[in-house]
Amino acid sequence: MRYSQKGMATAPNTTAAAKQESQQGFVYLPLIAGWLVPGAGHFLLGKWGRGALLAAAILGMFAMGLAMHGKLYASAQDILDMLGLAGDLGNGLLYLVSRVLGLGADQVQITTGDYGTRFIVVAGLLNVIAAVDAHNLRTGRKA
Repeated sequence: MRYSQKGMATAPNTTAAAKQESQQGFVYLPLIAGWLVPGAGHFLLGKWGRGALLAAAILGMFAMGLAMHGKLYASAQDILDMLGLAGDLGNGLLYLVSRVLGLGADQVQITTGDYGTRFIVVAGLLNVIAAVDAHNLRTGRKA
């Protein structure tokens, strides 16, 4: 609340706050776009360098994980599988397209496949962090 010169409380200007919020648009668009496509949230905000760097890192880690015959989690039988599935889902459309195309191992059979599985999970977690970063840039919490 604001106070006038006489010490009386006055109501805040609600029309100015509503006008500013309407100009801001849908603030969750960079978050959703950044989760679905790596770097897209930053691209929407005009942060081309940061978006390209994040997209290259996430796509590279995901591709290397698949190249090492990493496992894509499809279901969660125990707590570790649940955490792996949560990390994989962080990849957004990369995960969905890979599952539809049948990419990724069902079971890890070679040592590098275990490393590949971790690459895929970490790529998903990095993608979630990047999407939240884009949302924070959009809302003004971060410059």
